[in-house]
Amino acid sequence: MPFEDELGEALRHTGDGFTSEGRDLVDAGERRGRRMVARRRAAIAGGSVLALALIGTAGAYANGMLWGTGGGRANVASSQEPPALGPLVREGQTQRNNSRVGTGAVTAEQLTGVLKQLLPQGTLSAVEARGTGHELGPAVSAVFDDGEGKSMVGFGLHRIDPKGEMAEDMLKCPSKTTTKYDSCTSETLEDGSRLFLYKGYVYPDHRADVKSWRAIVVTPQGFMVDAHEENSEQEKGAPVSRPTPPLTLAQMKALVTSPLWHPALNDLPAAGQEEARPAGRSGAKAVVILEELLRTDGIPVVSRDEEGADLGYLVLDEGKGKSLVSLQIQPDNPKHPGTWADLFKDAETLPDGTKVLTRKRDGDKDVPGMLWWSAEALRPNGTRLILSSFNAATQGSAVTRKEPVLSVERMKELVTSPKWSSEYGQ
Repeated sequence: MPFEDELGEALRHTGDGFTSEGRDLVDAGERRGRRMVARRRAAIAGGSVLALALIGTAGAYANGMLWGTGGGRANVASSQEPPALGPLVREGQTQRNNSRVGTGAVTAEQLTGVLKQLLPQGTLSAVEARGTGHELGPAVSAVFDDGEGKSMVGFGLHRIDPKGEMAEDMLKCPSKTTTKYDSCTSETLEDGSRLFLYKGYVYPDHRADVKSWRAIVVTPQGFMVDAHEENSEQEKGAPVSRPTPPLTLAQMKALVTSPLWHPALNDLPAAGQEEARPAGRSGAKAVVILEELLRTDGIPVVSRDEEGADLGYLVLDEGKGKSLVSLQIQPDNPKHPGTWADLFKDAETLPDGTKVLTRKRDGDKDVPGMLWWSAEALRPNGTRLILSSFNAATQGSAVTRKEPVLSVERMKELVTSPKWSSEYGQ
């Protein structure tokens, strides 16, 4: 089961604990979370912490609402991995009906049979499957052995708005500033379906050469088939069993575009039309402002990337190794002012009313020695600025230097600069 889908389900269940007055906020956070996780699907496979830090519902992580069954606070950087196919509902929590549940006309065993039919000659073992009546939607995960080495293969079936932002984000190649991969393409097929093909790694720092290849198709009628394979029996925790995953990208394409999935997809309710993506803020992009502020430091910018006006990345190197710097601006929710206030209860308050938090912590739990330093500012008008610096060139790659390029003191100066007032107000 794809992690971004499990995360979406967890966010939905987390929302059940909020009052009806907070429903708009929860829904907005869920949509934001799904978008950002989708954009970083490859990085998250390697345990990316930055993606989790940037999710709009970060308070859910901070308060331990996700993945666990008990109370207590969760450390985002060391959050427990979600189970591959199991439910993510806390004990005693009421489950909501969700639009992915079909009538159950197609069983888990039937979907497993379809996967066997589409795979080359070989055997399946350790099968985990869900039919169309399961609350988390239909999916199959198994170990496939074609005689050349065992490998993990799996797929999930979904109904989405083919013109919506989730489709756009799922089919978008991740930024090479944040994710290392071998190849990625996104194309439109003759029937109007859109196809995403990806060759990447479970561990972006390559400490183990576990490759993760993926194919996603979204059809004009809103069918989405999401398939993945690794050259190991497990995504993590098992040695490489073969040089590459068993299926070529051409075979992956044939698998996800097969009409044999259509009976199951037709049993799922249509997703309906998504709300239009809100218009982006006009004016200078956040990463451009950050780059201007950093000019006085004289640190060369190796690369720059952005995802919209309020989220961007710089890779800096002053001669001691590449260091990723990320910046996100999160405006307050006009319907529910004070969106981020609880996150700054213990923050330092400056004379102008701005609240500031600085942190030093470990970065990606799967990358030895990675450090994640950050400074966050909450402006008097409720706008939140999150600036992070890592001692590596990407979120999941091997460390390139002893410490991040920017100290927390310097990042504090940057997020409290008067420069932000002209774009984001007081």
